[in-house]
Amino acid sequence: MHRIKSKSIVLPKTRHHREFVGVCICLVVLTWAVFGQTLEYDFVNYDDPRYVYQNTRITNGLNTDGIAWAFTHIHAENWHPITTITHMLDCQLYGLKAGWHHFTNVLLHCIAVILLFIALQRMTGALWRSAFVAALFAIHPSHVESVAWVAERKDVLSGVFFMLTLLAYVHYARAPSIWRYLTVAFVLALGLMSKPMLVTLPFVLLLLDYWPLERIRGQRSDVGHQLPRLFLEKIPLLALSAVSSTVTFLAQRGAIGWTEQLPMLARINNAIVTYVVYLRQMFWPVNLAVFYPHPENRLPSWEIIPALTVLIGTTIAAIILRKNAQYFITGWLWYLGMLVPVIGLVQVGWQGHADRYTYLPQIGLYIAGTWAVADLTASWHRQRIVLGAAAVLIIGVLSWRAWVQASYWRDSETLFTRTLAVTRNNDVAENNLGIIFLQKGQLDEAISRLQAAVDLRPENGPAHNNLAKALLQKGRLAEAMVHYRKFLEIEPENVEARNILGTALIQQGRVKEAIEQWQDALAIEPENGNAASNLAWVFATCADASIRDGGRAVELAEKALRISGGKIPMIFRILAAAYAENGRFSQAIETAQRGAELANIQGNPGLATELQSNIALYQTGRPLRDASMTNGSLPPGE
Repeated sequence: MHRIKSKSIVLPKTRHHREFVGVCICLVVLTWAVFGQTLEYDFVNYDDPRYVYQNTRITNGLNTDGIAWAFTHIHAENWHPITTITHMLDCQLYGLKAGWHHFTNVLLHCIAVILLFIALQRMTGALWRSAFVAALFAIHPSHVESVAWVAERKDVLSGVFFMLTLLAYVHYARAPSIWRYLTVAFVLALGLMSKPMLVTLPFVLLLLDYWPLERIRGQRSDVGHQLPRLFLEKIPLLALSAVSSTVTFLAQRGAIGWTEQLPMLARINNAIVTYVVYLRQMFWPVNLAVFYPHPENRLPSWEIIPALTVLIGTTIAAIILRKNAQYFITGWLWYLGMLVPVIGLVQVGWQGHADRYTYLPQIGLYIAGTWAVADLTASWHRQRIVLGAAAVLIIGVLSWRAWVQASYWRDSETLFTRTLAVTRNNDVAENNLGIIFLQKGQLDEAISRLQAAVDLRPENGPAHNNLAKALLQKGRLAEAMVHYRKFLEIEPENVEARNILGTALIQQGRVKEAIEQWQDALAIEPENGNAASNLAWVFATCADASIRDGGRAVELAEKALRISGGKIPMIFRILAAAYAENGRFSQAIETAQRGAELANIQGNPGLATELQSNIALYQTGRPLRDASMTNGSLPPGE
């Protein structure tokens, strides 16, 4: 196999060792100076709940069952078991102290920065250019989202494996062997299991074969033989990418559903514009946000045509300059190619674009730009001093902008208030702010925000759900039910919403409709304790004899008790009522007594007193009747 020039990847000589180490130290200091502030930040209410703090699989920490689950189940509509395991490990080590979860993100990003510097220096032999590219990667404001957002652990973790794959590939290209190739494949596999966006990494390696590794060179006839061989060499790596792509597609089928509602032309237009948006954000990183609404079919031609012109023109220029500026075509195609999986041709979610998607693709642009400037200024007098001063200025300004951008991630309210300030018609930001106000008990503000989210995107099911909760707390029952029903039209298998809607129907005295909702909930999720206990209560105590069913009540109440693990005293009350309706008064008395004891232990004397009153009723041989079920009383257990 063809070997690359050894001089381009030799470790720094002794006289350069101090500079090499100094660069590494500066990169570490720079990274932590920008992102160290996040160690004092909280989780945010966007994706962090399902990725970490509301996911019991994660909060239970690292154990063999958890590891097995990570490899055999989908986590937040993704299969990225290595990322999932790191979240479990964080919970094992730090619990739910958000600052330490942020610490892991920053640490991984810092490692990726150093590895990028080392990989570029070994590939090109250019110390200072490699250092500048690594510094841009470390502190560019577009990368704040990937580092400051705990749920984006997959970005920084896959970044580490991306850089390790580059290093392993350089090692392989220097002296090919089966073991070195297997190392490349192994590290790539770990990266794909961290974030499947690395499916394009084999393509990047092929670009690196062209420059700077120069495994494609010589006469045209030689190149004709080299290209097929190098492509065949990548087939096992491409096979890993194909498997990862297939698994990802299957995992995200639920999220991909919106693709069918968005015409292909609208997706293509947005992809064209997005490529140029990312370019603009690289040079002018202002008004960055956690979520940018998709323009759908509203993009004007005056945006699409210039963007397409930029893409085509730059690509033509890269081809023309390929002999004298090989780095340019490598960097440009790196950027274009790595973005393909996330450019929106297959739409997942409602975002038009996202800063986090540029985390690794932008490196190609950094490389192309850095090497181009160095070449264009090669004849300048005191080039080193001028470029050094410019580099310090650029890194300083970007570090300041990144520090400011990272400050918006301190909490959810700050993050989404900022997002609304720099974007328009942002239903996700309105919804998440509404959730924050709902949790604070500021119901009027919550309803205002959530109504705005629903108005902006009526097909946004979770916004309807949250608005219904806020309206329910405000006592606007009829309006709440409208939004619960709308939510269930969009997400018919949402069990929580069916349980709550059933409760709201009971409040209106519509018992049979409530029963239908709870029965549907159990059909979707047979082990749902809330639905089982609610149905058991109705079947045991409803004043309407045509609805009561003692046998079914016992069956459901016993199931609810089993699901709860015998730790909820209210379920003992429900089971006791079911036994009494079934004529099993001795069991009703015994069960109610156990419930009263448990209620006292848990500091709930009111429920204990109520259970004692039920016992007195059962001792007279009479079952419990809930006459209030027809005038708005909530069933116990909700």
